[in-house]
Amino acid sequence: MPSPDPTPDAPPPDEATMTPKTTVLVVDDDASNLESLQKIFERERFRVLTAPSVRDALATCRQHRVHVVLTDLSMPGASGIDLLRALSTVAPEAEVVVMTAYGTIETAVEAMREGAYDFVEKPLKRMQIVKTVTKAAERHRLVAENRTLKQELSALKDRSIVGSAGSLRHALDIATQAAPSTATVLILGESGTGKELLARFIHERSGREPFVGVNLAAVPETIVESELFGHERGAFTGAVTRRDGRIAQADGGTLFLDEIGELSPAVQVKLLRVLQEGEYEPVGGRTRTARFRLIAATNRDLHAAVEAGEFREDLYYRLNVIAVTSPPLRDRRDDIPLLCDHFLERYCRQNGKPLMRFSRAALDRMMDYHWPGNVRELENVVERAVVLGHDETIDEGELPAAIARAEPTQGTLTFAVGTPLEEVERRVMHATLEHTGGDKQLAAQLLGISARTIYRKLGAERERT
Repeated sequence: MPSPDPTPDAPPPDEATMTPKTTVLVVDDDASNLESLQKIFERERFRVLTAPSVRDALATCRQHRVHVVLTDLSMPGASGIDLLRALSTVAPEAEVVVMTAYGTIETAVEAMREGAYDFVEKPLKRMQIVKTVTKAAERHRLVAENRTLKQELSALKDRSIVGSAGSLRHALDIATQAAPSTATVLILGESGTGKELLARFIHERSGREPFVGVNLAAVPETIVESELFGHERGAFTGAVTRRDGRIAQADGGTLFLDEIGELSPAVQVKLLRVLQEGEYEPVGGRTRTARFRLIAATNRDLHAAVEAGEFREDLYYRLNVIAVTSPPLRDRRDDIPLLCDHFLERYCRQNGKPLMRFSRAALDRMMDYHWPGNVRELENVVERAVVLGHDETIDEGELPAAIARAEPTQGTLTFAVGTPLEEVERRVMHATLEHTGGDKQLAAQLLGISARTIYRKLGAERERT
């Protein structure tokens, strides 16, 4: 059989789409054909691997990432069809193009039924073979991009902020307004309320990259300074190489410091200098400039820490330019069913189970529970229920004992059937005002009405009395 002519007879199609990283594996027991095809594809700036048999081809695919496999159908021992079937396990992402002799089209059709991208007939023509392999490589790229996009969208969905409660909407409104600015943001809230999610929410709407986060409570105090500011080689025992800190890594982007209240006084001074002057010094190094947006978070009362002399007052005011409170779950109980659905979908998918649901009784108990661990605790409860559940419906008896025995909590209003709507509205309004400490603006936001409506209804009550 004559080898394909390696001399170009026309410009290859879609040449601009190919890059040196595109790898083609050519499989053929004919050495001269292998050599000729290798020259053709190397001139087209492919990375070319060759194999004289199915066994060698599979070994190559185990060692290298192959984008397109170009294989002869008829070879001694295992055939191209055998290779195609084996590749579905060894290299399932590779696109396969088969070479078939004249008169064996039926075999080529069988190969396509087995998952081959296309086939080319022998004797091979350079323009045709390059065009077919180029299209196969483009298909591989598009499929890979689509897979990556789906993974990114899935990741975004998994870490999205779920809920529509007034307290959450209020926090998101402030975060949205703050996002495009350069102002430092301080996120307050109890443990497990999703402060990092809120930080990422702000970052994703800021137009900055990258996002660099560090949980200061998880970093040993002895290395916090090096972790944030970096160090030079030999700066201390064990510093065998130079290392950039998180501040340098966040250049041009967002630095998120979780549990900011855990910083030692010495590191507080260095962080204050960065925020005031845009400069810092790595451990054992010279002054460097810093360009980043800081978002800090804490579950501590920093103002009380300032009063107790545990946190610098000047740093506190530098951090507290824009404060956002991530609300506890007990203040957004109406979001519990939404969060349950969100986590059920995630953990059923991760554990390969059909979509499950909570019974009405189970949801009632979850609505009654006070959730000291907030959304993080709820997520753990849902994951436990999915893993241990046997039926599609999760009943109250399958919940942890503390939740299954939960009684209605303070702040829950009950009404007898037939209570006049005006009385229901009045009691809800007053209970909400009590919850907000008399703050009519916040109460209005929680109730989804205007503050003017609250003033009007209170005025009407005073007139009646």
